[in-house]
Amino acid sequence: MAFVRSALHALWMLVTVVPWALWMVLASIWANGEQMYWKAARWLRWQIGAARILCGIEVRVTGMEHLPDGKTSPAILLVKHQSTLETFLMPTLMPHPLAYVFKRELIYIPFFGWAIGRMDMIHIDRRKRAQAFNRVVEQGKRLLAQGIWIIMFPEGTRIPRGRQGTYKTGGTRLAVATGAPVIPIAVSSAKVWPRKAFIKRPGLVDVSIGRPIPSQGRDPDELMRQVETWIEAEMRRLDPEAYR
Repeated sequence: MAFVRSALHALWMLVTVVPWALWMVLASIWANGEQMYWKAARWLRWQIGAARILCGIEVRVTGMEHLPDGKTSPAILLVKHQSTLETFLMPTLMPHPLAYVFKRELIYIPFFGWAIGRMDMIHIDRRKRAQAFNRVVEQGKRLLAQGIWIIMFPEGTRIPRGRQGTYKTGGTRLAVATGAPVIPIAVSSAKVWPRKAFIKRPGLVDVSIGRPIPSQGRDPDELMRQVETWIEAEMRRLDPEAYR
């Protein structure tokens, strides 16, 4: 039954992504960046809703009160990465538009990549590391000033349930360079949607949003260690079975 439900969810994503992507490319002719973002968020809500209906995946969020107030209040979200789920989920939860930092190659993926390539995101060439980070800072300052929050996965890739990846300092370096606070977020998504897995299992995904951590005057390495400590401790609280 889990296989059938997962297949239906995959089919739903496939059937909806093609017209959605073509609509996004067409709409980019007249729509501004924020309008494009909320169009994309609508498609993501469809996928999260379908995961709930078809696969029995429920989401419980705590800590929303920790998010900054104000239309242009800056924030950099640093999120635990276990699954595709949190990539889809975060824009459906946050009150501000989000800008993902991702490798440029993704924009060449048919349909999905074409759509995100039309949005105001930060896509970088990882082969040019120094130039890439300068681009992230330059674009990050512009987006944060508009009230768009930056979202990054400090582990860089999806990590298996119960494991801890290497936390890279790109997010905290950006925070220190822009003065924006960082918000650590723990997500127990691998319980229901493991990395590189086709089959999704019914269950509850917990999303825990931590208090903002000031970045001004901080050392990026020390700041990332604080973020890592909070996220990994919270993961063990949310999913203790995985860390036995």
